[in-house]
Amino acid sequence: MRRALLLLAALALFGAAVAWSGPKAARPEFDFALEKTNPVTHLKLNNDPAEFQFAIVSDRTGGQRAKVFSRAVEQINLMQPEFVVSVGDLIDGYTTNKAEIAKQWREFQTYASRLQMPFFYTAGNHDLANKVLDAAWKEKFGRSYYEFVYRDVLFLSLSSEDVPGAEPGTVAATQLAWLEKTLADNASVRWTLVFVHRPMWIEGDPKKTGWAEVERLLAKRKHTVFAGHIHRYQKFVRNGANYYMLATTGGGSRLRGVEYGEFDHIGWVTMKKTGPIFANILLDGILREDLATIPTDEEGVKDYFRRPTYPVQAKVFRQGKPLVGAYVVLRGTGKDPRQPRADGLVEADGTLRLSTYAAFDGVPAETYSVTVELRKPQSLADGTPGKNMLPAKYADPKTTPLRFTVKGGVANVLNIDLEE
Repeated sequence: MRRALLLLAALALFGAAVAWSGPKAARPEFDFALEKTNPVTHLKLNNDPAEFQFAIVSDRTGGQRAKVFSRAVEQINLMQPEFVVSVGDLIDGYTTNKAEIAKQWREFQTYASRLQMPFFYTAGNHDLANKVLDAAWKEKFGRSYYEFVYRDVLFLSLSSEDVPGAEPGTVAATQLAWLEKTLADNASVRWTLVFVHRPMWIEGDPKKTGWAEVERLLAKRKHTVFAGHIHRYQKFVRNGANYYMLATTGGGSRLRGVEYGEFDHIGWVTMKKTGPIFANILLDGILREDLATIPTDEEGVKDYFRRPTYPVQAKVFRQGKPLVGAYVVLRGTGKDPRQPRADGLVEADGTLRLSTYAAFDGVPAETYSVTVELRKPQSLADGTPGKNMLPAKYADPKTTPLRFTVKGGVANVLNIDLEE
């Protein structure tokens, strides 16, 4: 009897061992114990497989600043988007020296290659400023305009530089024909995202540059447009669609902050079923977990045309009252072909902080014509300037009666009080 009991016990242990070593039941992807009351708002996770996130980088040129774009690359790696798209102006360009062009692209691609996700190029005016640069682009990247589809969203990278060196840029007939066919071939996508360097809806005559035809082709579909070039952030609404003009990711900027739309950032797009959600992520707000500085040896481009600047104490009034929000521009009237230009917005107490090369850095010695505008709003949703509340003569450098001379080594005081 005792032997029988020992045998049964051994068999029981063997069976338990077999059960333990067998396949485990698959654990659910999300395992949360539901009780009568729960410490959560709801259990509908924000993880629809049709939705995704990607980043956009903007201009790096026009006075490229050291250690910005290369740092942005590492910051993007921290954010982990699915891919990155550019809006152009990636190298300083504006040269016909093939060795220099190769050097500039080699430097840029050194940084772009550090991204842990794909990077999609868009051509800017610095990248395609002349026929030599255009040939270098074709050798390295082939197409200057192209498309791809991801999760039923059509991505279009257009070239606003169809004619190298043209101002303010064009979309030629061949590209328009390609665009029309591409849109027809992708008629059923749920959204179309357009990337182009120049904001051609505010630059030049859209009917002459080809942008009016681009908008006509896009008119019957859900779409969003992204551009750069101006180095200032602004949102527009045209034909019921959102248009975003990005600031900089290391390009020349006075960096006066959000009020002026001047900052280094990446655009962050979350593509939902209802359309894209756009967020500005300022580079200063992306920090490593240890708060350590991201090391980089990226060199900037020195601006050889900068002049010394001098402080200017300025106030702008109208009939004795501060002209709050007025936009004031000082344009040099000297013979130098690269005349300085300073500007600023009038603050609540009537003071005006002028900037030429950097935030509130002052003004070079020179004689200036001074224009003053007060637009309400500053611009309409489609980019058209708002109504100017001041006499038109003050808005035109050819007709403004206002002049001001800045000198070094003296107290420069600019007091404007418009009587009209």
